[in-house]
Amino acid sequence: MGRPRSLLAALAACLLLAGCGSGPGQAGSAVIFGDHQVTIDQVQDLLDKAVQEQPAARQLSQQHKLDLLGREIVRQTVVHEAITRAAGREGLVADRTLLEQTLADDPLASPVSTTSTDPSVLAQQIAYRVRDHREVVTDQLLLQALGQKYLDTTAVTFDYTSVVSDDGGAQPVDRRDKAIAKAEQMAASPTAAAEVIRADAAAGEQTSVGERVPAVQAPDLATMVLFGVRPDTVVAFQPSQEQEVWIVAIVRERDLNTPSAADQAAEPSVGQLAAIGQRLLQPYVAEAGVRINPRYGVWDPVGMNLAPSSAETAGVVVPVRGVAQS
Repeated sequence: MGRPRSLLAALAACLLLAGCGSGPGQAGSAVIFGDHQVTIDQVQDLLDKAVQEQPAARQLSQQHKLDLLGREIVRQTVVHEAITRAAGREGLVADRTLLEQTLADDPLASPVSTTSTDPSVLAQQIAYRVRDHREVVTDQLLLQALGQKYLDTTAVTFDYTSVVSDDGGAQPVDRRDKAIAKAEQMAASPTAAAEVIRADAAAGEQTSVGERVPAVQAPDLATMVLFGVRPDTVVAFQPSQEQEVWIVAIVRERDLNTPSAADQAAEPSVGQLAAIGQRLLQPYVAEAGVRINPRYGVWDPVGMNLAPSSAETAGVVVPVRGVAQS
């Protein structure tokens, strides 16, 4: 019984910290996921419930930041739809014992603390609480199961260059804009990425070719966009908010089926497993053609999140032009 109890405690901590065609039209929809939609009214009902039940939601309202909560509700809806589809395809089910034990001592029963200084954390925790708690816990267990299933067999091979400084002068360009421009340049043709990386290497930039990273050896990296795209896709992203370096990479291979040696210091946490599972949902979201009502922002595949606008995403994902995406 020791292991179920430890998993139960970890799950509770994860929840408290976690961090066209004839289909439905967009007018009354908050989000369309294939042939399924969540309406604006449904999102508004959850917002109203949050303001009524959660002091932290009233705090966000007073700060004119309820838009954060609306976006978070829509984000969780997209993740729920994606993990439900993935679980069906992968034959995954939530561990019933852990599910019932978690709900018996429901970590989402108490109101969200208003002491957090990060509004995005407040929004996430409030959204968990106003949704059906069984659904929330089931989603988390399925995300962990998906991450665990592919942890030992997933690896990506990529070439990359980096952006480490802004451009000054009369028309300054910041690192994000430089990285996005470089990503577009690298995706311009099947040979463009190699040409850009060679030129950057000659100029003394940090570059590498043929990097192969198994998820089991780098679980934090496995939560990032490199592990969620098909081969022949260029991505630009900032691996750490604490460091101002941007990485621009082309994924050459994405292998989900080859076991790797587990050369790691410790088992990944349930939070890492859930984050890896969420990253593995990226193709499901893309396949379904998710459409977000602009009032809630735009889908950001790099962050697996909603951004207020395309100018505020965590990076870009650009398929290489002239290459058929399988």
